[in-house]
Amino acid sequence: MEYREEDCFICNKHAGFVDTAGVTIYEDEFVYVGHIDKNGNPNYLGHIMIDLKRHAPTLGDMTDDEAKTFGVVMARVSKALMESEGAEHVYSLVSGNSVPHLHMHLVARYPNTPEEYWGPMAVYDWEHAPMGNNDEVINLCNRLREYLEST
Repeated sequence: MEYREEDCFICNKHAGFVDTAGVTIYEDEFVYVGHIDKNGNPNYLGHIMIDLKRHAPTLGDMTDDEAKTFGVVMARVSKALMESEGAEHVYSLVSGNSVPHLHMHLVARYPNTPEEYWGPMAVYDWEHAPMGNNDEVINLCNRLREYLEST
């Protein structure tokens, strides 16, 4: 199947054609940071997305300036999840299988998560995983944004 850039979910999200959960955590000329949206289903609190704003499929397609910003933002948001939200570990994952527009998943793992639920997607399967509605996602996004603005 041929992929057309005008059909790109992430490009359409940034153009304002797609509504997603939460609010903007961080944005600059190269990246957008927000919370994952599970289409109205409860969200795992602390599953963050870093999107490259320019349509580029992979990490290897970034310019040097985009890569520098992407890396710094990844580190800063990970630190915010740890210091603001109490995450003991932050997983990162770039797949691109379903949406060929560079975006990185950052997924917090919180204290007392049993080891069998460790992993960026396994945390969702834990019955005591911190799940939340859109109001809780917005509150988390606001805390992370405030943390980033204060450091």
